[in-house]
Amino acid sequence: MSDKFPYSAVLFDLDGTIADSAPGITSTLASTLQQLGHPVPAPAQLLEWVGPPLPESFTRRLGLVGDDLDYAMALYRREYLARGALDSVIFPGMEDLLRRVHEAGLPVSTATSKPETPATLMLDHFGLSRYLDVITGASDDEKRGAKADVVEEALHRLSARGADVSRPVLVGDRHHDIDGGAAHGVPTIFVEWGYGSVEEQAGAIAVASDPDELALLLGLPAQTRR
Repeated sequence: MSDKFPYSAVLFDLDGTIADSAPGITSTLASTLQQLGHPVPAPAQLLEWVGPPLPESFTRRLGLVGDDLDYAMALYRREYLARGALDSVIFPGMEDLLRRVHEAGLPVSTATSKPETPATLMLDHFGLSRYLDVITGASDDEKRGAKADVVEEALHRLSARGADVSRPVLVGDRHHDIDGGAAHGVPTIFVEWGYGSVEEQAGAIAVASDPDELALLLGLPAQTRR
């Protein structure tokens, strides 16, 4: 069936692609930084943390490594699971897009740097898990957190289910998505409604301005409007 489409399987980023999860992430970050005794950046700066693996951001932005990094991550995870994970909204049109991809018979997995426990919690809460064959994200300890590692795991899980992963595509909103997909020869469709800048689109195979345009890029038929 996948021969009807330009891609044989679709991997979706979550934060900034399926869901506007920034409010819960940035509020949890602000609280974590306060508890660590670090100044809280302006909202626009906190938004830059959304998307890349969080341990990487703590190290790159604050110099946290070793036990200090583990402590910071433990603080963040506890509060995010308690309050932040569901402080999100699904971008308009994305539930319908996921439903259409699923009904077309295309194998689908997430490929998110969000750990799998909060990712699953969010997708279950919003009723989107039914449209996904696999939920793949960072491991809960985030040892598997780099986007390239998550993409590799998503492809492995889909393949283990008998899916055709010969022509996969990744849909994402940050340069980490493009780089992570490229590490495995997976092209990325960049979505404009996420958190990435125009400069981060470099290397994407295509850019979608809205879910309808994304549907066309994935080879789905145009919907009949009533």
